[in-house]
Amino acid sequence: MLKKGDIYLISVILLFVFSGIILPKLFKENTNVHKVAVIKQGDKVVKEIDLDEIKEPQRLEIHGEYNLVILIEKGRIRFEEADCPDKLCVKTGWASKPGDAAVCLPGRTIIKIKGQKAEVDGVTY
Repeated sequence: MLKKGDIYLISVILLFVFSGIILPKLFKENTNVHKVAVIKQGDKVVKEIDLDEIKEPQRLEIHGEYNLVILIEKGRIRFEEADCPDKLCVKTGWASKPGDAAVCLPGRTIIKIKGQKAEVDGVTY
């Protein structure tokens, strides 16, 4: 016969199991969003790229005060190489969701992903 404590423990375990199954599905990235990467250097738009239309990886070189190489793959984009001093832009990694951005401050270059709707990273009150 199960005691009250046993029933409570089983309920808590089942809650964790079901939340582990359901929560990832609720916060899954929406794959139906049309994604466009906008690359700006200073105030000028260098290029707009439809990330959904990319068939094979491409490299885009941007020359300015610093030389940058941007790697573009289906659904995502990143700084691959940079000759700026800190190379933080390269360490940023992939931008793939609407609202994501990668920035090279010394090179004054921004990659921003635009889409139908951006997901909220967090809320501050």
